[in-house]
Amino acid sequence: MLRFSLSSALLLLVLITDRIHCDITDGNTEHLKREHSLTKPYQGVGSQWDFSGSTLVTSSYVRLTPDERSKQGSIWNTVPCYLKDWEMHVHFKVHGSGKKNLHGDGFALWYIKDGLYPGPVFGNHDPFHGLAIFLDTFRNDLHGMDRSFPFISAMVNNGSLNYDHGKDGRSSELGGCSAEIRNREHDTYLAVRYSRERLTVMVDVDDKNEWKECVDIGGVRLPTGYHFGASAATGDLSDNHDIISMKLYQLMVEHTPEEENLDWTKIQPSVSLLKSPKDNIDDPTGNFRGAPLTGWRVFLLLLCALLGVVVCGVVGAVVFQRRQDRNKRFY
Repeated sequence: MLRFSLSSALLLLVLITDRIHCDITDGNTEHLKREHSLTKPYQGVGSQWDFSGSTLVTSSYVRLTPDERSKQGSIWNTVPCYLKDWEMHVHFKVHGSGKKNLHGDGFALWYIKDGLYPGPVFGNHDPFHGLAIFLDTFRNDLHGMDRSFPFISAMVNNGSLNYDHGKDGRSSELGGCSAEIRNREHDTYLAVRYSRERLTVMVDVDDKNEWKECVDIGGVRLPTGYHFGASAATGDLSDNHDIISMKLYQLMVEHTPEEENLDWTKIQPSVSLLKSPKDNIDDPTGNFRGAPLTGWRVFLLLLCALLGVVVCGVVGAVVFQRRQDRNKRFY
């Protein structure tokens, strides 16, 4: 019984692992969607990509803001994206002359309903409809000393929420992580994956050529037909915020007939959580403790439950056998 149970558990592990890894593109150029990608020498700027504010397009990078005070810049894909499952890889660089804690403010990656227009949220308007990934380099909330900056966080909005700069967006974030992204002499990358209502944000900023998970949360619903983009802002403090490339890959994922027949353009951006994002303010990790279980956690839970049943069965059998032996002595 124990041997069969362990075999079943191992089979379940293989199936779950297979399900997880089938969605990873690993930068496969076969699935690269060029109409939604921004790469050197940026020939799509002016046709498939538009920009505004202080944005400067060169042959080597797209600089959203220079290392100057009170600048805002943005660039966005004018072609709406109708992919249900996708993964965006962003090669970026944040650098400047400011010393520790004397730089700002950061930049944001967007998948939103409309184009980017000047506003208070890292150079974009507020409120917005869609998804935002914030790479915040300056701490505004002096009481939030349980996390270090720069800090990367995610937010989904249907137009009903405002980004709270004073609290560094903590009241509306879905999760996040600290990452040293400024003045690195090596390349820095960020990846955003959306598949099967699951949002995953990963970083590669330590020159190890490997992704490190930053955000992983299920129950995220995003419509198709939105636009990708990036924006940045400086205030009294400043930095150069450069985008070297944004590459979008299509994830080859099968959907049920019901999902295929659904009008994904009518979906409202939302997140199904076990608690409000506002309850996340006391979580020092910045992660959402009430988020649905990931695949490996489900496997561990099932394995523990399975082992528990096996142990209870063995103990029950031993107790029953001892009682049988005891009864025989009285006859």
